[in-house]
Amino acid sequence: MTMDIGKFRNKVKGSNPKFNLVPFIDVLFTVLIFLMVTSSFQAASTSDSSSGKPELTESSGPMEYYLIPVAGLKEVLVNGKDMSSYIRNNAIAVNTRVIDEGEIIIRPKTGTIIITTPPGMSPEKAVATPDQ
Repeated sequence: MTMDIGKFRNKVKGSNPKFNLVPFIDVLFTVLIFLMVTSSFQAASTSDSSSGKPELTESSGPMEYYLIPVAGLKEVLVNGKDMSSYIRNNAIAVNTRVIDEGEIIIRPKTGTIIITTPPGMSPEKAVATPDQ
């Protein structure tokens, strides 16, 4: 018994397959609703610091300075004073108290870090040369 595949090939060539999107969208929304109902969400912490800084209990050790690397770092200003001599390998070490209580503005396009220290802290104590 021989099969005429030419006739079948012409039949397939002449037809335009159609994909019905309605059942696909129904299934997609059903999965989305299932995931929304079964997911659990937590409310944001109501602590005083909402800046995303780590809490003291989350620190990994008694470090006094943290390294801030910035590609192409050229200038560091602390309370308006140029502290660019402290830059090593495109990074600067910043005191933890500055991170917690002060303000750090990083401008990667210009390679500048602007630091405002907390009251009573000198610019020399706010930054340090990173250890090699």
